Amino acid sequence: MKVVSVFGARPQFVKAALVSRQFRRCEVQEVAINTGQHYDELMSDVFLRELQMTTPDYNLEVGSATHAVQTARILERTEEVLIQEQPDAVIVYGDTNSTVGGSLAAAKLHIPVVHVEAGLRSFNRRMPEELNRIVTDHLSDLLLAPSVAAAARLLDEGIPKSKVTIVGDIMYDAVLAHLDLAERSTLLKRLSLETQGYVLCTVHRAENTDDPQRLSRLVQALTTVSGYLPVVFPVHPRSRKAMEFSGLKVTSEGRLLLIDPVGYLDMLALERNAAVVSTDSGGVQKEAFFLGVPCVTLRNETEWTELVDAGWNTLAPPDGSVDISGMILSAVGRKGLPGVQPYGDGNAAKKICAAVTGLCASAQVSLEAV
Repeated sequence: MKVVSVFGARPQFVKAALVSRQFRRCEVQEVAINTGQHYDELMSDVFLRELQMTTPDYNLEVGSATHAVQTARILERTEEVLIQEQPDAVIVYGDTNSTVGGSLAAAKLHIPVVHVEAGLRSFNRRMPEELNRIVTDHLSDLLLAPSVAAAARLLDEGIPKSKVTIVGDIMYDAVLAHLDLAERSTLLKRLSLETQGYVLCTVHRAENTDDPQRLSRLVQALTTVSGYLPVVFPVHPRSRKAMEFSGLKVTSEGRLLLIDPVGYLDMLALERNAAVVSTDSGGVQKEAFFLGVPCVTLRNETEWTELVDAGWNTLAPPDGSVDISGMILSAVGRKGLPGVQPYGDGNAAKKICAAVTGLCASAQVSLEAV
């Protein structure tokens, strides 16, 4: 049995690493494709090292480009690999251009597609990620949902129940597997930070970085918050470029600490010890919840609605309708409902492996019947 895994952005490295380990335990042959969607040292290489991933079998080196160009490159180059490898299934993760490009390449070659993290919806089609999710889900033969709510959305869209399996969230597996290693991080000491004495912020989504007004509101809010608590801001390359383009003068003086993107283990350490996490990242929202840290999401909506319902997450859109700095500061010390765990038991990788091997076995039986 041979499967091809397609990934290319740093959250996908985390997910793929856990599933790859499980495939090795189950003696499933895996061919790994890194599309190169995130291609610099701080956004990819450090993650691969920290997660102890074996070197991917293929690096497509697609680099940065418009959505159309990047997706086209991924589709073209992935197709070449799939024709050569002839796998029994192709696995894609999340909602990036690597996800939709990999799923399109496989579907056009009539190779079964497995979507890990299926069924998420923001109901905002201006988000490229939302379009990627919808297309990938409706191309997939096996949809692995992280929660009951995600599975229900798929059924509401007419996807057959037989294609949907609830496996839990692979990011929860990752947090549990790496938390002890994250304790060894020295980043807090190097930044002179105290436990629960700072706010952690990340911003990278196009809706925030590409809109000068939204970006300006975010920077102003973080500057205000830093008057009360230090703000640690690992700056995504897209955000840094956008701030420079917009002429926003942001420095690391005072208690607004602009730092380069950090590795997975340092990020877990920053999240675990923060008073509040403020982010537009879906993965960071979940990690904050897994670590019991209140989160303020800098968007108009979120795919992870369960966390808002449970009180662990609050939406603070940078559209001028709310006081973002006030919402961040008021979240200090807040806790959501206790005992809420909508994303499984930390065994998603095992369930993913079992579901994939079951799909491949069924496909093989069907071929033999023919």
